[in-house]
Amino acid sequence: MKPAHDISRRRLGLAALGLAALGMAPALQAQTPAGYPSRPVLMLVPTAAGGTTDIAARMLGVPLGGALGQTVVVDNKGGANGAIAAVAVKRAEPDGYTLLMQYSGYHVITPLVSKQAMQWEPKDLAPVANVLSAPQIVVVRADLPFKTMAEFVAYAKAHPGKINYASSGNGSLQHATGAMLEQQAGIKLTHIPYKGTGPALQDLLGGQVDITFGTAPPFVPHIQSGKLRVLATTGKTRLASMPEVPTTAEAGLPKLDATSWFGVFAPAKTPKPIIDKLTAEIAAVVSTPAFRQKAQEQGATADYLNPQQMDAMVKSETARWAEVIKAARIEAD
Repeated sequence: MKPAHDISRRRLGLAALGLAALGMAPALQAQTPAGYPSRPVLMLVPTAAGGTTDIAARMLGVPLGGALGQTVVVDNKGGANGAIAAVAVKRAEPDGYTLLMQYSGYHVITPLVSKQAMQWEPKDLAPVANVLSAPQIVVVRADLPFKTMAEFVAYAKAHPGKINYASSGNGSLQHATGAMLEQQAGIKLTHIPYKGTGPALQDLLGGQVDITFGTAPPFVPHIQSGKLRVLATTGKTRLASMPEVPTTAEAGLPKLDATSWFGVFAPAKTPKPIIDKLTAEIAAVVSTPAFRQKAQEQGATADYLNPQQMDAMVKSETARWAEVIKAARIEAD
């Protein structure tokens, strides 16, 4: 007669084989590595401090660190259209200790417009969770003669090329948004590229340019002071922080959707159990009233997506923007 422990082992082995046959074996193995995380987690930001990407990382970092039981260190690595931070994460050990708070303009637009061979590709980064979504707003100088989107389009049609718009650079999301606006409204604008949103905003305030696009936070103080005017928001719904501002769809441009998103990525080969743990904790943080309130204050929406949903979104966004960029022949510097 076989010992009881041998019989038990045999039963466990048969059970595991049965689960494998049903496609359930991974569930037995999908356990987060013991002790993860056992040290601080680094979250790189591909922009300078102060922008929406940085704000998203810092909004998430503190509560996520509390949930993980370790500090989440936010480190700004701006430059090269987001490539410095993306390459650093691509090359990091896929162990869950190096993450990227990514901006959709860098993840979707940059790979479509870059002339030079990129040092990273979207496939080098594994989606973990989307955190925020923020529509761009259409912002003009308050001294210009149009107060609505319809008036702006009528003026632009009557004065082809006279209105110039600022972007944060050739091949940027703002550049692509301007091209989309031209295509949807049947107008001709003059593009003026800058090295970032900050310089573009300063020249808008100084009267050197007429209009620009971007997420709300940098513009809010100047809108409140009366120096700038918002014509529309490019999202599907009105911003809770600007309920009086119509969407571009309400203004007669239903296909002008230029919503930015901000999500967490990890190195491509990060084990699924680690990604599962991170996305579950991020989902819990993003669902809290405190996080949702902070998002609203920033002109954004707390918008959690799981890794599979993020992957589908990236593919959909890439296809949509590729059409705009091809038609406008946009290229990065």
